[in-house]
Amino acid sequence: MAVSELIRVLVVDDHFVVRMGLRASLNGESDIQVVAEAGTSEEALQAYRQHRPTLVLMDVRLPGVGGIETTAAILNEFPGARILMLSTHSGEEEIYRSLRTGAGGYILKSAMREHLLSAIRMVGKGERYVDPIAASVLAARLSHRSLTARELEVLRMVAKGLSNKEIAAALNIAEITVKQHVSHVLEKLDVNDRTQAATEAMKRGIISS
Repeated sequence: MAVSELIRVLVVDDHFVVRMGLRASLNGESDIQVVAEAGTSEEALQAYRQHRPTLVLMDVRLPGVGGIETTAAILNEFPGARILMLSTHSGEEEIYRSLRTGAGGYILKSAMREHLLSAIRMVGKGERYVDPIAASVLAARLSHRSLTARELEVLRMVAKGLSNKEIAAALNIAEITVKQHVSHVLEKLDVNDRTQAATEAMKRGIISS
């Protein structure tokens, strides 16, 4: 096989054992070769600049700057980059944000090996791949109303247990305005109280625990 036909992969995951496992598994394929690894966002950018891989296998949840933000940074510098998101989670907001950012695909770490290989080959050719489970979750996300930036900010504070008065002081806005934001959040998440809002938001991946 010509070198030009190889799918050259950069594996980005903060767990060394996971990277080693992916390297061993992928390098067993004649048309796939892991050319570099990275454990952080900064390492991923440096590795991409150095190796210019065909595809980046990107863990969604990296320490510090996350995988979605790292994907955005790579695509900003290299618009033609092909990135397949890899995650242990199927939170609808992570899937939605990943694909909206420009990733070519999303697959769960629990997927069978043949599905991962198929996803790598498809995204490596410029096609799109979305894990069937992720696809169904994404469909549900598209039917939900999006939170505004301010509502998301308020929701994060609600999840931390802050009162309306404390949120108002932190954001330098009126308490009545906070009450309105909280009301909108509850309505959009289709929940009845603040505790349910926090639980539902974490379940969907809108906020992290």
